[in-house]
Parts: sequence; C-alpha cells; structure tokens
Amino acid sequence: KMLSQRTLKAFPSLSRTFAAVGSRWSKKSLAPSMVYISGEEMTNYASKLIVESWIEPYFDTGKWEEFDLSCVNRDKTDDQVLHDAVSAGSKIGAIFKEPTITPTKEQVEEFGLSRPLGSPNGAMRKGWNGITISRDTIHIEGVELGFKQPVLFERHAVGGEYGAGWKTVGRGKLLTTFHPEKGDPLLVDSRDLDNDHNVAVVYHNPLDNVTDLAHHFFQRCLEQEVVPYVVTKKTVFKWQEGFWEIHKSVFDEHYKEKFASKGLLSKTGGELQHLISDAATMQIIRWTGGNFGMSAHNYDGDMLTDEVAQVHRSPGFITSNLIGKRDDGVMIKEFEASHGTVTDLWHAHLRGEETSLNPLGLVEAMIGAMQHGAKLELEAGGPEENYEKVMTWTTTLRKAMHNTFRYGQGTRDLSGPDGFTTEDFVKKVAWRLERYLIQGEDETAPELSEPDRAFRRNHKVDEDAVQEMFASYDTDGNGSIDIDEFTNLLVKLGVAPQTVDREKGKKADV
Repeated sequence: KMLSQRTLKAFPSLSRTFAAVGSRWSKKSLAPSMVYISGEEMTNYASKLIVESWIEPYFDTGKWEEFDLSCVNRDKTDDQVLHDAVSAGSKIGAIFKEPTITPTKEQVEEFGLSRPLGSPNGAMRKGWNGITISRDTIHIEGVELGFKQPVLFERHAVGGEYGAGWKTVGRGKLLTTFHPEKGDPLLVDSRDLDNDHNVAVVYHNPLDNVTDLAHHFFQRCLEQEVVPYVVTKKTVFKWQEGFWEIHKSVFDEHYKEKFASKGLLSKTGGELQHLISDAATMQIIRWTGGNFGMSAHNYDGDMLTDEVAQVHRSPGFITSNLIGKRDDGVMIKEFEASHGTVTDLWHAHLRGEETSLNPLGLVEAMIGAMQHGAKLELEAGGPEENYEKVMTWTTTLRKAMHNTFRYGQGTRDLSGPDGFTTEDFVKKVAWRLERYLIQGEDETAPELSEPDRAFRRNHKVDEDAVQEMFASYDTDGNGSIDIDEFTNLLVKLGVAPQTVDREKGKKADV
C-alpha cells in the first residue's frame, strides 16, 4: 500500500528501508549479455520506446549485440547480417527478436531490394539446433481473457512440410530412394503417376531431438501444473508413431510418478494421453478453462497454436520462443512476439495519426530474453546480485504493465476507444514502474471481466449473419435459446462436451 510522508517520518526504519530500495535502482546495472535483433515498422518503433523508457533507466545495455534484420539491411549486406546474428546467438544463447518482414513480390519493389529474401527463421532454427517452438498463452493477472488458466504448446521446430522439396511433374513412375552413408540404397516409395499434372513432394521428420523436446515439454507442464497431451495423426500417418513413442517413453521413465503425485493424470486414466489432431482442434475450443499443454509436429503445432491464439483473443496474447541446444549442452533460447510488424498501424503512424499498439507480446519476449541471459551468466559464475536484480526488474515490469491495464489505462484493444495511445501507454507504465522500483510503492489494482472483443482492430463480425445463425437455433422464435436448443447448437458445431469412459477415465472421443 502507498505510504504517506507522515507515516515514513513516524517510522524512521521504514524510511531507511525505502531509501535503500530506491538507491538500489538509482545506479544502472549491466544488463545481461544477449543478442538483440531489430525488425521494422510499428513493432520496431514500439520496441525502441520500450528500451528507452523501461530498460535504459535501470540497465546499461552495452553487452547487447545488436543486428538490424530489416529488409533493406539484409539486402545491403547480402544477408551477412543474418549469418552474423545466428553466429552471435549460438555464442551468447539468449536472443530477443523483433518481428521481421519476409517481403512479398510487391514489397521487393517497394523497398527497392535487389532480390527476394527468404524468411530468417529457417537459418535460425538450423543454426541454433532448433528443438521446439514454445507458444504459450499470456495472462494479465486480474483480467479475463480467452483461457482462464495457462495453455502451453510445443511445436517441433524442424521437419515436415516447411522443408519439403517438390517438383511439378507429368505421367510416369515416382521413386523415392534413401542412400545411407554406408550400405546399399533403400527404396522408400514407388508409385505410378497417371495424371498429366501432378506435384511430387518429399519431406522428412528428424527424430533425434524429440527426446529433448519431450523433456522440455514435460518439465514445463510439471512446473506450471498443467495436464500434458501429445498430438499426432498417427492413426492415418503411421510414420508419426515415432514422435508419440519417444514422448511416451520419456514420460513413463522420468515424469509419470511426478505428474500422478500432483493429481495431473486424474482426467487421463493415470497415463499420458494421445490426441488425434482432429480431436485436438475441437478440444482447444472446448477447454477454455485452460490448464493443459500439447506437443505436436511442426505443421500441426503451427495450425493449432493459431487456433489457441484466436480463442485467447489474438496472436498478441501468445508467446513464441525458439528453443535450441548448443553442442556443449547449453540451451539457446530466442524470444519474440508471435504477431507481425503491424503494418496498418505503422502506415497510420507515418500519416501522423494516433496509434494504440498493445506491446504485451513484445515485452514478454524481452522479459524472457533478459531472464535467460541472466540465468546463463549466473550459471557461468556471475554474481547472484545481478541475477536477482534482473529477476526483480522483470517481475516488477510485468506487474506495472498488468496493473496499468487493470486501471483501465491500457491500449485500445483492451480499454476501448478511450484507451491510451502507443506513446502514452509506454509513459504510464514507465511512471508506474518507477514508483514500484524506486519509491517502493505497492497497490492492489481492480479486477476486470473480459474486455469486449469488438475493441480489436480486426473485429469484423457480420452482425446480420450472426442474427441469422441465432434464429436458426432459436427454433421457437422467442428471442432466447433454451437448454435443448443450446445443446443442439453445440452438437452441430462439434464442440459439445463429451461423456467420460468411466473404465478408462478418458474422454470418449480421444
């Protein structure tokens, strides 16, 4: 609670305590080493404001290695800047990345680029021995969003359709042959193509790092006390069986008893549960209480986390962290917001119009990178005081930002038309952060129900279509839906809660 000057005078020891707290933050500390990758457009502008207003007053960022991955600079350096960023990330192990642009054909011309540029993500995942992309729901304490409790997700960072080779071909025979480093060639597949127009596609799924993925997934689920599920389509795609088997083996040997002791397997019959990817899409819509985690192949993970983002409001409320592993066993972690560069707000900014960008995803990425950098330095023998200071700052920043939202001083996607602009929100959080850190103040902010989703910029609901849909389920035309009509609605939409198989303790359809 805020303390008056009269109270501090009456209790000199309190005054000395708060003076000591303030002095701790009056002198800058060295921020932990990390790689800072800058992007462009609105998120680049907002990130600069955040660094200047929330970080630099308390930390010297001289140990950061910065790389400009804007399209123009990548083109200017013939992508050497990307290779340098990947190399630095491997060495340091903690990376913050702003959203970047993979230019379209039109943007190649707009930016005056000499050639098209590919996504930097592939080079990063390869260079950092990518294992998984962790994508979790972000929660604002005291504010209702889509999921009430955390949802954790692991998306295998390599393999699948994203690295596929393909050719457009005609009639003929298609052979896929594996040539081992030693031994005779192995025919993987042979098929006759009887169409004049075909697309032949080849890809593979590396499995060596799935053990590391499984450990990372189960450790995080156990730490946050959520129920783990492994998602595949192995009933049809038999080649996905290995992904499940590795998870199951790791779970049974290292984690099963720990999860059981916490009561986290009571809904899954005491076992690790597998979900068919089709069922997973339905459960994500049903399980709005949250408190679950999923691990999936690359493509399934990409698709399902997009669904998680929509249930939870938008991609701005989801983290995106690439987890890799150095040859010496040190974990490499790259943190970024899961949304893009927010081009529409950038164009509005260039026109001199007010903007209101919610930086929540950017800030969670910044917090994650600084915490991981501090952890790596501590493990390398660095002073514990520096680690504790970073952890205190990140925790306090998160609280200051969340409380600003809870006081109705957030950006317009959560606070409506009267919400703060991009710049004013950054200033307000900076003011609250200083009060919490230097003046030692604390406060209990009000709790809020879920903000109206109509506040979102991309809210384009067809009200007439909604009314027509409602009328189709309001069978008696009385302007309301009773329990029978509501049940019929849920069944038709495929999201009705399912009965439990009492013998197995599992949902009947998974």
